[in-house]
Amino acid sequence: MIAAIAVAVAQVIVVGAGAPLLVGVLRTLKARLVGRRGPSPWQPYADLRKLLAKEVVVSTTTSWIFRATPYVLAATMLVASLIVPVFLARPPLAFPGDVILLMYLFLLGTFFLALAGLDAGSAFGGMGSSREVAVAALAEPTIIVAVFALAMRAETIDLARVVERFSREPLLAANPAHLLAFAAFFIVMLAETGRLPVDNPATHLELTMIHEAMVLEYSGRYLALVEWASAMKLCLFMTLLANLFFPWGAGGLTGPAAIPLGVLVLAGKLVLLVIALAVLETTVAKLRLFRVPELLAGSFALAILSVMAVVLV
Repeated sequence: MIAAIAVAVAQVIVVGAGAPLLVGVLRTLKARLVGRRGPSPWQPYADLRKLLAKEVVVSTTTSWIFRATPYVLAATMLVASLIVPVFLARPPLAFPGDVILLMYLFLLGTFFLALAGLDAGSAFGGMGSSREVAVAALAEPTIIVAVFALAMRAETIDLARVVERFSREPLLAANPAHLLAFAAFFIVMLAETGRLPVDNPATHLELTMIHEAMVLEYSGRYLALVEWASAMKLCLFMTLLANLFFPWGAGGLTGPAAIPLGVLVLAGKLVLLVIALAVLETTVAKLRLFRVPELLAGSFALAILSVMAVVLV
């Protein structure tokens, strides 16, 4: 019991404290790739500290939803960190079908954020909310189908057992279905976390924003919580990519004693994924909004092909 609590606390700390650093490293790499010095990797921590010290300004037209949304976002991401295999194959809340609960947690945060964008009554907030819901409706089924393709090969719907199975039998990953599922999941990760080419987190043009348009009315500690939750969501999606599709080094780790080694293995995988994401974001342009459904439809087709490849190959 004590060991399980220690692992749970460690996972929450790693995801909660490490997510801003992941975003900071990504920003620094992107700046260096285009020839700029860029901010320090630790800049997100300074930004969060500055926002926490600022006064909160709330419109008189908003309801309790606007105030509750930042806390819901942070809480759902922290609970999700207990379901995702972070540095150990078996997370504290592992159970058969846990991916369903994980997707519901992501959708719960998206739902409240969309309501908060509408609650403020601004034109840009409503526009961003409608776009976010449309993207989520196309992206979430792809995640389920892509993970289902992995579950079919691992013969289990438990995320922890999927990681353990692929870690024990690496040849299972040497399959076209695995590559197709990875491509589908990677595209959906870009959409769900608001990265290029679906969205541009660094833009200041309201007409092209999706996620940023919904949080325009937030300030102070509310904005800090929203930004922190966004960083944790990116960290969790990249962790799923790292451990579901490249589980080597994590599948055999169990118990609190393996936490330091698991953190190092995860850090190495995330560094490689961050480099790949930085290169991608510096080489592609943002898609026009009406082209985003085509991209997500393509990712869903890849996920379906992955399932078909598992059945046929």
